Amino acid sequence: MSIQYQRLIIIFFSLILVALAIFLILFNSKKNFVFFLTPTELINTNDILNKQIRIGGYVKEDSIIVENNSSYIFILTDKKNEIKVKYSGILPDLFREGQGAVIEGNLKNKNQFLASRIFTKHDENYMPASIKNQLQQKNYWKKEY
Repeated sequence: MSIQYQRLIIIFFSLILVALAIFLILFNSKKNFVFFLTPTELINTNDILNKQIRIGGYVKEDSIIVENNSSYIFILTDKKNEIKVKYSGILPDLFREGQGAVIEGNLKNKNQFLASRIFTKHDENYMPASIKNQLQQKNYWKKEY
């Protein structure tokens, strides 16, 4: 075999190995990508009952009902459609009515969602209370720059 033919074989097998590695990475990572659906998309989607999914939207005003100390029912909306969410556990600190939230769980029927985890979003003005207190003590809070 000539040197040129050996180099060609090495390059060919290297390309096959790289392509195989990229395929395996993409194939395994598609299971880890979790996008959220809005209530409208969720209502229009079929064959999603009892599967782990995420829904996103806003917590409807005056919709939070506390069943007991750690069980809540509220309505998540995207201003077009609504879905009733039931959650058992401790709510995040930023969770409140009118706030954006992403909720992970299972769809029990077209209008009821059983949540296992809640992720809340904050606006650009949010600051943890401990940092705010430190800034107030040092007279840097609400200072004109």
